[in-house]
Amino acid sequence: MKSLYPEIQPFHSFFLDTASQHRVYVEQSGNPEGIPVVFLHGGPCSGTKPQHRQFFNPERYHIILLDQRGCGLSLPFGELNKNTTQDLCEDLERIRIHLNIKQWLVFGGSWGAALALIYTQLHPDKVMGLIIRAVFLARQADMDWFTKDGAGRIYPEQWHRLIASIPNANHSNFVADCYNALWDKDEVTQRRVAKEWLAWGGQVALGNDYQPTDEHVTEKMLKQARMELHYAKNHYFITENQILANCHRLANIPTVIIHGRMDLVCPIEAGMRLHQAMPHAEYIILPNAGHIAQGDEMIDALVSATDNFADQYVHSL
Repeated sequence: MKSLYPEIQPFHSFFLDTASQHRVYVEQSGNPEGIPVVFLHGGPCSGTKPQHRQFFNPERYHIILLDQRGCGLSLPFGELNKNTTQDLCEDLERIRIHLNIKQWLVFGGSWGAALALIYTQLHPDKVMGLIIRAVFLARQADMDWFTKDGAGRIYPEQWHRLIASIPNANHSNFVADCYNALWDKDEVTQRRVAKEWLAWGGQVALGNDYQPTDEHVTEKMLKQARMELHYAKNHYFITENQILANCHRLANIPTVIIHGRMDLVCPIEAGMRLHQAMPHAEYIILPNAGHIAQGDEMIDALVSATDNFADQYVHSL
């Protein structure tokens, strides 16, 4: 069973100029002459972590991590203006061109998986391969599972705490109710809803490993909740079923789809639907894995996928 590669430090980092108020943090690690791979984090607004470099053999990969607009180290943190899926895809092209990369491997999980698919559908000639974890298709059905009539039946206690935190909500559009509450004139309401929204995400993602806290809701946490709901309220800035409808554009791109059967944020039905739309892809179901990119089973699958891609890349030369 494979494990993460040893910790490494970036050999270069910079802030990308986006011709807007946003400055996107980008870092490079590994082998600058290796296979270019770009890592797309989830969220939106979760940001990258040092561990994300460790899915890739640093001797074989030129590892590129970025914090999407308003996330992580990118500036200004939490900025929602000019922060759409289309803007993020344009940033990826800016980074690719800035680094003089002809093609790269795109690796993404959860929201990062959706972004990876959307970007690749726009620029299939710029992508040499896809590794997709925890498929999120950004359909209404996916949003309903998480915010209407799905995961709340599994974790009803935390779900009802979230509902109870929102004043005067009619619940006909729960996402809009949450979003509006985060901009309520009462700061106590803003922070109470942010706390319960983030707690809800943590509970569903981590399951039995989730540990509730009485942590004070910081301004950063409030902005994170606002960004997540900014994207959800705007249906992730794509049309209904856009990702699946455009998968024919990916027919020639080597793809690995990895999904944990115990994933309650992005149920495995989404992974199955993506594989049906991309029958050429390798589809790996992990019986005991959940949503997050942790645990022996998930790490083994992800590192094996990157190692196998590197082997295939060398053999294709």
